[in-house]
Amino acid sequence: MVCLVARQGREFQRYSRSTGGRLVVGCIPYKFNINCPDDDMIHAVKVLVISSQKGYGMMFPKGGWESDETLKQAAYREALEEAGVQGNLELRLGKWRHKSGAHSVVKESVMFPLHVTEELLHWPEMGVRQRRWVSVAEAMEGCKHQWMTEALDRLVRRLSCSIQLKSASVARNPFVEAIA
Repeated sequence: MVCLVARQGREFQRYSRSTGGRLVVGCIPYKFNINCPDDDMIHAVKVLVISSQKGYGMMFPKGGWESDETLKQAAYREALEEAGVQGNLELRLGKWRHKSGAHSVVKESVMFPLHVTEELLHWPEMGVRQRRWVSVAEAMEGCKHQWMTEALDRLVRRLSCSIQLKSASVARNPFVEAIA
């Protein structure tokens, strides 16, 4: 049995040269609802939200980007520590500047989609966070961070385009028609 422990402290945190705020990285864990048609992306996708450590609101896993890891490694770590999920990290959704905390410090945050392949029964922050699969609409309504809802909107648009391209490609492929 392996024991996973969340990183603590800020001695390895990276900070923005332009704003002085922490550099934050996170992900939107998602999976497809197999009972919905692909053309209805709002219902076909479920996203995993977590509670904040203070217990209010829902958000996506995110945290400081540390000096001994790449952006992608940090996103994987945050998903594992905070939400207890693993999967395939995809191309980043974007970068946001936003005010955070009581001191109104400007942070820079990068978000990635994470197509979930494994949901762990035990994870480092399970004692301080709740996790829950919700619809895109519910996440849009309940997420308190505008930059996170913008990232979610970008993910939905990307997945919709991907499904449309895949459908168009299948429709034009004579091999698919020949075996159908």
